Amino acid sequence: MPRHFLSLSDAGPDGIAAMLADALDRKFARQGWPKGRADADAPLAGHVLACVFEKNSTRTRFSFDGAMRQLGGDVIISDSSQMQLGRGETVADTARILSGYCDAIMLRTDDHAKLEEMAAYASVPVINGLTDASHPCQIMADLLTVVEAGKSLPGLKVAWLGDGNNVLASLVEAATLMHFDVVAACPQGFQPDEEAIVRSSGRARIVASPREAVEGADIVVTDTWISMGQAHAETKLAALAPYQVDAALMAIAKPDAKFLHCLPAHRGEEVSAEVIDGPQSLIWAEAQNRLHAQKSVLRWCFGQI
Repeated sequence: MPRHFLSLSDAGPDGIAAMLADALDRKFARQGWPKGRADADAPLAGHVLACVFEKNSTRTRFSFDGAMRQLGGDVIISDSSQMQLGRGETVADTARILSGYCDAIMLRTDDHAKLEEMAAYASVPVINGLTDASHPCQIMADLLTVVEAGKSLPGLKVAWLGDGNNVLASLVEAATLMHFDVVAACPQGFQPDEEAIVRSSGRARIVASPREAVEGADIVVTDTWISMGQAHAETKLAALAPYQVDAALMAIAKPDAKFLHCLPAHRGEEVSAEVIDGPQSLIWAEAQNRLHAQKSVLRWCFGQI
């Protein structure tokens, strides 16, 4: 059976820890190298990754392409509009076809059911590049950034501010697996799936007050409030306005607290410019770590970790 990475639970705590250690080692080994130079061992030489995009992307597109090249492999990238998938060919048939051409498939889509169907019919590993339900690759990069900053995951307090979206869902899953706590401040109507909170075994909880969420936090996280294709933007922005991460809110967190944002960001909406561009922000390291974390995800999918 192929080793799919549809969620963090597919790898489990030991797999996540091993991938983080591998990512740190490989990142350190590449210091000062050109971005296009392959790793010394080129562990995926001869392998081809298919990247299929049904949603726009900057970080996922470039980081997976760069990750596969640095591992010594090749990449074929296509938007669904350029494929028969965009003209009605089924996901199942697409999975069968791509499995014959490539050694793994990364899918970024709006519907989690499409990802599950792709995995069900593919004979090669399938990787979740984002769905409406989760974003595990982003959280792998976030965990890598936190560990790289010298913080231990067990016992960590992570504050989430704003929309209870797919990134929060994967963050809660990570907290459950890696034994840290998530306190999310989300307004009514924009809270995460209650089942995900229940499954966290007490590791995650929802509060109404941003101050309560951030008090004593080691890490403060937010995300854009209006995702691609979302309607009713004005209503949503009004509901979320009190949840902006600004300097006054960051001051309630621990003095050495760090700020994360998966990007793209809208300064003046979910976060103030002084925070996202300030000394506590790790957003550029976080974005760069998408590449390094995904290299290790790829190696895990191929059974090398």
